[in-house]
Amino acid sequence: MSKFPETEGCVAHVLSFTSPQEACRLSLISHTFNEAANSDIVWNSFLPADYQSIVSRSSDSSLLASRLPRKQMFLSLCDNPILIDDGKMSFALDKWTGKKCFMLSARDLKIIWGNTPEYWQWISEPDSRFTEVAELISVCWFEIRGKINTCMLSPATLYKAYLVFKLRRAYGFGGLPVEGIVGFAGSESSKRTIYLDNRTGSRREASVSNAENSENYPKKRGDGWLEIELGEFLNEEGDHGELEISVLEVKRLNWKHGLVVRGIEIRPKTEHK
Repeated sequence: MSKFPETEGCVAHVLSFTSPQEACRLSLISHTFNEAANSDIVWNSFLPADYQSIVSRSSDSSLLASRLPRKQMFLSLCDNPILIDDGKMSFALDKWTGKKCFMLSARDLKIIWGNTPEYWQWISEPDSRFTEVAELISVCWFEIRGKINTCMLSPATLYKAYLVFKLRRAYGFGGLPVEGIVGFAGSESSKRTIYLDNRTGSRREASVSNAENSENYPKKRGDGWLEIELGEFLNEEGDHGELEISVLEVKRLNWKHGLVVRGIEIRPKTEHK
């Protein structure tokens, strides 16, 4: 802290124990607080300890080579998710908490019949961060599964998992109950009954239902895609092994078409989402 006057150094040390949101609010108090709140001391404490290791898994090393101030590095990881692991996963930070967020691409998921051209096809979408997304041609059984090691996630954090997708001339999903499952193998899982298409009768049901029931239907994201919550879990210590995430039909009903799957996003539960 030698680069700071003693007062600013002390303020920076205290702010490092707050949160990104609180540090930004407190920066408005005075010039001293503003200088301290923008320091590397504060923002280095908000960056995950292993962020450099995660970023190094990207094919683009420019972010680490840029030597940005820690606050700019933090904001860049919040606003611009980076692709890691050969482009099959993306990594970002939650702007309010600094917790780690990941999205498993469609290629990183196990999609039943996903490699059978008669049932699914792999295409590119200009507004997707991944090079490929999976478009449903026609199936009578819908099932998608994904896994992530919990040591990659922030510890002591309540997470939620979301299916991110589009509807494109879709049929067969209206009023069809689908089950979202999140949990660890051999242990109790979080289960939710959800609906992927709210454009038909299910939309009318959602419009007159209470707020809790309406959460069982997809919502539009800021990037134009749809998302539906699959479930939540508490990552207590960050070393429970693999978290399993699934979305599947409750029972076989009919043929379905027109769903475009981008991936499954795992992000911390906050009041700001």
